[in-house]
Amino acid sequence: MKPRLIASIAVGTALVLGTTGCSMISPQATTIEYSAAEGVNVYNSGPLDVRNAFIVATEDGAEGNFVAAIVNPTDESHTLRIELGDGSGTDPITIRVAARTTVSLGAEGEDPILVENLDTLPGSDIPGYFQSGDGEGTLISVPVLDGELNYLAPLVP
Repeated sequence: MKPRLIASIAVGTALVLGTTGCSMISPQATTIEYSAAEGVNVYNSGPLDVRNAFIVATEDGAEGNFVAAIVNPTDESHTLRIELGDGSGTDPITIRVAARTTVSLGAEGEDPILVENLDTLPGSDIPGYFQSGDGEGTLISVPVLDGELNYLAPLVP
């Protein structure tokens, strides 16, 4: 009887470890942060958060509209400074966001910000530097899209 009991325990232990062992060494997929939309999210630029930032450009990539949502979760108003591109062609963008509010650029009824001298074709990325408050700022690749999708077509300059 004892050998059967020991064998049953050994098989049960091997079955439990065999079916759950991979989760012990693999990263949990739900803990990996990613942007679940067209644009990118910026969280380490200072007190302001930038969500779903992207540019909708003309076919030749000469100019584009910057689209994003800027969230201020703090009790003070802050200014976000955005530099798109290598710094030589476009002017910095500054946006003031009141305390505990969200500013949507390019949402329905809201105007996006025109970026002239973009010189980047749709389908590529452009470097974007985002800085707010006393934060160091963050450099991130911002996607440049075209107006082929129906909901992006009205945003093409």
